[in-house]
This record gives sequence, C-alpha cells and structure tokens, in this order.
Amino acid sequence: MPRRNPQPLPSAVAVHLAVRDEPGAVAAIAGAVGQAGGRVRTLSTVRRAPGTEAIESVDDGKPTVELELEVEDADEAALVAVLEPLRDVLAMRLTRPLGKVFGKRVIVVGGGAQVAQVALGAVSEADRHNLRGERISVDTIPLVGEEPIASAVRAVADLPRARMLVLAGSIMGGEISRAADELRATGVPIIALNMVGSIRDHVDLVVSDPVQAGTMAVMAVSDTATFDLAKQRGRRY
Repeated sequence: MPRRNPQPLPSAVAVHLAVRDEPGAVAAIAGAVGQAGGRVRTLSTVRRAPGTEAIESVDDGKPTVELELEVEDADEAALVAVLEPLRDVLAMRLTRPLGKVFGKRVIVVGGGAQVAQVALGAVSEADRHNLRGERISVDTIPLVGEEPIASAVRAVADLPRARMLVLAGSIMGGEISRAADELRATGVPIIALNMVGSIRDHVDLVVSDPVQAGTMAVMAVSDTATFDLAKQRGRRY
C-alpha cells in the first residue's frame, strides 16, 4: 500500500463560539467561513453546558453548545466580521490553534508497563526540544486485546496533529499488523518494541529498549533533531 508523506498544515485562525444547539447552525457557520474566503480545518464540540442542564441563551431559552473552530486562508478580522452577525452565534472569542498550543502528537499504545517506559523517554526528549521552541506532546493509552489495539491503531489516522505511533507491548500481530499497514499508508510512521508477533514486519522501526523507543519517536518528528527515520526504516535495534 503506498504511503503518503504528511504535509505541514498551513496557518490557521481559531475561534471559540457559543451557538444555538439547533439543526442548521453548523451549516450557517461553514457558509460564513466560505464568504470570508476561508476553509474549515476543524470544528469540534467543546461542551454543552456546565452541570446537568444545557446552557440557555439570554433571549429565547434555547439550548446552546460551545464549539472550537479552526479556519485556513482567512484573517481574524474577516472571520469575526462574517460570524458576528449570524443569528445562531451568541458569543465568540479568538483563541489559538491547537497546533500552536500543543503541536505535534506522539501516540503510545500498548501494555501499561511498556507504555509507561516509552512515555518516560518520549516526554524527556520532548522537553528538550520544546525548550527550543517546539511543541511536541505525548499521548498514551494502555490497552489489552487484539481488537481494542487494532481499533486504536486505525483511529490514530483520525487524530488531529498525530505524527507518530509507538506500539509498546509483549505480543502483537494479526489484525494489529493489518491496522498498522493501513495507518502507515496514511503517512503516519510507526515504531514498535521488539516483541513476539508479526507486528515487527509491519512497522518502520523496531527498538528493544522502551525508553529509547520513546526518545527516537520524538526525535523523528522534531524539527530541531537530526534523526532521519527514513534512513533507519526497516532496521531493528
């Protein structure tokens, strides 16, 4: 399966909105973004309300929802100008795109003890690069079972800002290996620990030491490191 190299995303404008929780509200917002010459990069629901009841607007008592919107190819003034007059938009404030706040993400999936050790190396290395001005975050989830892990691997392709997956476990193969092939085809590389199972033949790099695996994962996605994963692809350490 051919792999696509992930391209850096263009700069974006981010805005936090409180809108009426009604059909058509999101479509109206997307249409307004188009009028400003922008393109919706992400639109996510932050929350409906604090507590158990939905937020009520001051004028008609309709429930509201808070949204986080990131837009490409539009400046802040133009975006505010087209969103502010919308009937469904009750409040808004400019924020920072998550790419600038949390940056690239390294995802670690597998068994608890191995995940913890990979995270140790990844967080320590990320701190070194983030002190130089980068933004690299590390997300972990300990999972047990072939199907849960395979589902998690496939879902990495849909995670915003995910740039690397580390598989940390004692035995992986079967459906997990097939999921790894699918993820790599989207352009997200995978580092795996040296473990039992076929997964070692379906990843970009195999590393025996979990701390070193986490370190190398961060180095591979960093802009300030000299480590080139393409030159190491297929090797085992």
